[in-house]
Amino acid sequence: MVACPICDKPVKEANINRHIDTECNDFIDEPTPPPTQASGAKAKSSKAATFFTPASKRSVSFKDEHTGPESSPLGPTRLGSTQTAALRPPPSTAPPPTNGVKRRLEDDETTVRAEAKPELPPPTAKKQKNSHAPLAERMRPQSLDDVAGQELVGPNGVLRNLIVTDRVPSMILWGGPGTGKTTIARLIAQTAGTRFVEINSTSSGVAECKKLFAEAKNELGLTGRKTIIFCDEIHRFSKSQQDVFLGPVEAGQVTLIGATTENPSFKVVNALLSRCRTFTLAKLTDDHVYGILRRALAHEVPGLPTPSPSPSAEDKQASGPSASEPSIHLLANDDFALLHYLAAFADGDARTGLNLLELALDLCQKPATTAEEIKKSLTQTLVYDRAGDQHYDTISAFHKSVRGSNPDAALYYLARMLCSGEDPLYIARRMVVIASEDVGLADNSMLSLATAAYSAAEKIGMPECRINLGHCAVALSLAPKSTRAYRGLKSAYSALKEPGVAGLPVPIHLRNAPTKLMKELGYGKEYKYNPDYVDGRVVQDYLPEKLEGRAFLESNDLGAGVDPEVAELDEQVRIAQAYEPTEEDMLLNPDGD
Repeated sequence: MVACPICDKPVKEANINRHIDTECNDFIDEPTPPPTQASGAKAKSSKAATFFTPASKRSVSFKDEHTGPESSPLGPTRLGSTQTAALRPPPSTAPPPTNGVKRRLEDDETTVRAEAKPELPPPTAKKQKNSHAPLAERMRPQSLDDVAGQELVGPNGVLRNLIVTDRVPSMILWGGPGTGKTTIARLIAQTAGTRFVEINSTSSGVAECKKLFAEAKNELGLTGRKTIIFCDEIHRFSKSQQDVFLGPVEAGQVTLIGATTENPSFKVVNALLSRCRTFTLAKLTDDHVYGILRRALAHEVPGLPTPSPSPSAEDKQASGPSASEPSIHLLANDDFALLHYLAAFADGDARTGLNLLELALDLCQKPATTAEEIKKSLTQTLVYDRAGDQHYDTISAFHKSVRGSNPDAALYYLARMLCSGEDPLYIARRMVVIASEDVGLADNSMLSLATAAYSAAEKIGMPECRINLGHCAVALSLAPKSTRAYRGLKSAYSALKEPGVAGLPVPIHLRNAPTKLMKELGYGKEYKYNPDYVDGRVVQDYLPEKLEGRAFLESNDLGAGVDPEVAELDEQVRIAQAYEPTEEDMLLNPDGD
């Protein structure tokens, strides 16, 4: 409680300015007499009404406070916020009096607001409904014409013709990641106007599949509308899950579209595969991925200016962005060189390319970002599945490169497998096989080297054992080749498939005679021990009687076939050497040069 400096009346400290603004008439804190029973009831009723009546929103300033008695919280009348605002007179615009009265608080706050009123930012554009989705999902093609790099759905594609004529069969879409399998399946359902259901192996069991089949049968019977069931990653479905599709697919109750990145010949049961058509999706080229990235960039950053291909330093200083501006222009510099880099980085995977572009767009929001910083921020995922086709395809390419005496290709595939996390012992075991299968009798020391490389890889481990594996791979590639032993073994295996050959009796003189009875039967009796004879030469039969004179081991190290391309190449080399001038054919000038 304080005393007013003008009227010397008691006023609460919080209300002193309001008291002075009302010319010392209101906000006086005078003692009140004891309340009577009636007044107590009235006050109680007033408090209850105040409690159940929502209060009007209070402003930060006191501009809406009126100096009249009806605006006082101690006034006898309580009005709604709308009525109070209607009864209040407009604020006076006359200058405050100078007769010693304190300046009104409203005038100060109005002046401050007028002088320093912040500018509101422009309204932002309304976000799209799927703005939270990844860029790859937002840029999914909406028609078959937008699908890039797949001739199957092109103007003259086989699959497009089936879709247009409403003869969509059950099918398996086989292709690498990011080639458009899911997109094509959704567009098939959209174009054909059918009911579309997506399932996957993790959340769809046999019971749920049977429920979908019943719904599809009812839908077909009531409305005549077909149902397409899209099984993403169908190679992950178990055998029982795949078997449940056999009946409905064969009866035409549902149209199955399965997508897989693995070879369906090994991952899809034969019964289901025979009821579906297999379509192979081609791997996207860098140009296809680049076109997809250009379309996505135009969608995300409309009106992106294209700088000159190679601006000079003065142009960069004069027109280049400041350090506080985003670096979106990097994506368009040098004829979209960064987009070409991302397209090559994606390695035919459109989804990976769009994810990389989305990452680059986020990095470009940071001021003063350079293209080199964006490239360093990208992490490349090597496409290699140790349990899939890439596993077998890559080791097969490595083996055939060593067999073909091409050390460069052998080192490439070796590095590719090791960088992708392949077990080094698996590669070492294959090189032990190569040492006998392909090098063989031409250089017997290669088997010892390959065995030593396996032992080194087992004891040392990665990353150092890569050096031992590289040493062995190059030595095997450069070594002479001989498949005599390997081809002889294959010939013996082939002979065993002939009728009666596998059960031919062993000649009696070659049999083992560990017991007295066997010796009495003549086992090993007429055997000639070769070390007892000069040079170990004896006349003795070793093969069963039916196979006498049969030869399995050939005399030549390699085959006798001639590659026509090699013959043509040799002829070209011979002609080039025939026309090459010799020292005798060269004419000397007067200086003797």
